Amino acid sequence: MRVAVFSTKSYDREFLDAANATAQANHELVYFDTRLNPKTASLAADFPAVCAFVNDDVGTETLKILAAQGTRFIALRSTGFNNVDLKTAAELGIKVARVTVYSPFSVAEHAVGLVLMLNRRLYRAYNRVRDDNFSLEGLLGFDLHGSTVGIIGTGKIGIIFAQIMQGFGCHLLGYDVYPNPKFEAIANARYVELPELFAKADIISLHCPLTPETYHLIDANAIAQMKPGMMLINTSRGGLIDTTAVIEGIKSGKIGHLGIDVYEQEDELFFRDLSDTVIQDDAFQLLQSFSNVVITAHQAFFTRNALTDISTTTISNITDFEQGHPLKNEISYQPLVSTATSS
Repeated sequence: MRVAVFSTKSYDREFLDAANATAQANHELVYFDTRLNPKTASLAADFPAVCAFVNDDVGTETLKILAAQGTRFIALRSTGFNNVDLKTAAELGIKVARVTVYSPFSVAEHAVGLVLMLNRRLYRAYNRVRDDNFSLEGLLGFDLHGSTVGIIGTGKIGIIFAQIMQGFGCHLLGYDVYPNPKFEAIANARYVELPELFAKADIISLHCPLTPETYHLIDANAIAQMKPGMMLINTSRGGLIDTTAVIEGIKSGKIGHLGIDVYEQEDELFFRDLSDTVIQDDAFQLLQSFSNVVITAHQAFFTRNALTDISTTTISNITDFEQGHPLKNEISYQPLVSTATSS
């Protein structure tokens, strides 16, 4: 099957080609560096399948163009699907499938890495030593052992993050509208309502999907309930955080540390080299200027294990559609309900 693959980098080609060969699927994968959106959808003319990534625009306008050109299947090489208009896809007869499972350790471990980097100021310590500055002033951290960690979203990734933090000797507070017995089985872990989690957690880590109900979950009201100097980690979706409110929280000292791998306007920034460009996003530039903020560019998923899983599942989804098999990873349109499960 001919597949137009958008938002591709060298590593996408490497792992997708390997998965295609391993499965002996013989799909014709045509790679495009550009993102999928209404302006680039014409590149997929006469392709029965399109493969999209997290920041591709698979909204109403894009889908109508794809449908008119003959596309009948969207293969997402991601778990999240907030960038897809599922209602329009269903109306147009376009099926959508995603990667439901890939190495959850990749994202959970990255979140822990952000915690350690922020707490012990490893980014500042590294740069100081390179400049032959061996002073410890300004590098004071705190013991993770005995601290309280709030985990919002206790699916696969949230559970692994919780298990790692429990290994440090942390007390764990969880919030999820669908409680997970695996979380309750962890020592020093219990479910609470959000106000209690906000009030008691020294560290809060987000591991929930972006839905209308979770959009700007961390807003001014939520931040006002948090402990002064707390640490906020987001490796899930940028829209979970109200950037303006978080900036004010950092200025006031309510948020003492911020570690984010996602950003709500990241589609204009991430996965590209903009080192010779003047970035026009003032909020992002302001976040970069704070000494207690660490930003990584949506790389939490980026391990060899995860890319192998993503590519293998993506090729399998395409093959299932081509052969008329049931799509075990299909996303069907249904009215959204409130949720805080793992992304």
